[in-house]
Amino acid sequence: MSLKIAVQMDHVSTVNIAGDTSFALSLEAQRRGHKLFHYTPDRLSLRDGKVFARIEEMTVRDQKGDHATLGEEVRTDLSEMDVILLRQDPPFDMNYITTTHMLERIHPKTLVVNDPAWVRNSPEKIFVTEFPDLMPETLITKDPLEVAAFRKEFGDIIIKPLYGNGGAGVFHLGDADRNLSSLLEMFGQMFREPFIVQRYLKDVRKGDKRIILIDGEPVGAINRVPADLESRSNMHVGGRAEKTELTNQEREICSRIGPSLKQRGFVLVGIDVIGGFMTEINVTSPTGVREVKRFGGADIAALFWDAIEAKRT
Repeated sequence: MSLKIAVQMDHVSTVNIAGDTSFALSLEAQRRGHKLFHYTPDRLSLRDGKVFARIEEMTVRDQKGDHATLGEEVRTDLSEMDVILLRQDPPFDMNYITTTHMLERIHPKTLVVNDPAWVRNSPEKIFVTEFPDLMPETLITKDPLEVAAFRKEFGDIIIKPLYGNGGAGVFHLGDADRNLSSLLEMFGQMFREPFIVQRYLKDVRKGDKRIILIDGEPVGAINRVPADLESRSNMHVGGRAEKTELTNQEREICSRIGPSLKQRGFVLVGIDVIGGFMTEINVTSPTGVREVKRFGGADIAALFWDAIEAKRT
């Protein structure tokens, strides 16, 4: 089987191949003999009910500084593709949402992964609130009185943008921190949306575990430990990856959410777990595939394409 696969992503020239999951998926697809194409979201168009993009044939190599070659741009009806990987990074804004509306016109005849309608309807920090008993106490609001009451109740809190990504704009405020009012003013000026407030989990010092699921089943995990002077464990802000195994509690979390992931057509998902509490369900462009394999875990890119090929037979 040879599939025609288009990857909608941030430009391939900008990715850090050492930790980029889109790149890992592309490498494995190419290894299997599938034909790869590349385009960025700004090249997507909808006309007379058809979805087009200016796509480039793509060849990838696991070689830093020379990892991709692109052909000439060709305006293409995306319904001619077998699979489209919806992989651009958030922010999950109206631009992102618009691409899901457009791609929904060709799915599922052309398999879009993850399902664009459910990506649109499952924002990562809101979807997780469907499982309140699995997560830390959480408040979504713009009301400063609600935030003040929440901090009075729990002391240490985390405040972050509702539709951000990659740890950007994440603040840890202790119960005696005098910056809460100023921070809320700044958030109010920067974001029209509510923001998310959670009870601070001290176990984050031991790591923020990324667990990857394929078709609702856990297939691998990596622990991300924050740097000494950081509250965030994201790798690009100094977090350290380390080998890990799933606990029984984490397997229970996966079994609880698995049916919802399958129902929504989510093939590739990454959840974040701190001290036994799930904090996010990442469905837009989850990462961690290369780190899991680097530390001796499963080849998740291969498992991903096994699942996709089964859906295309």
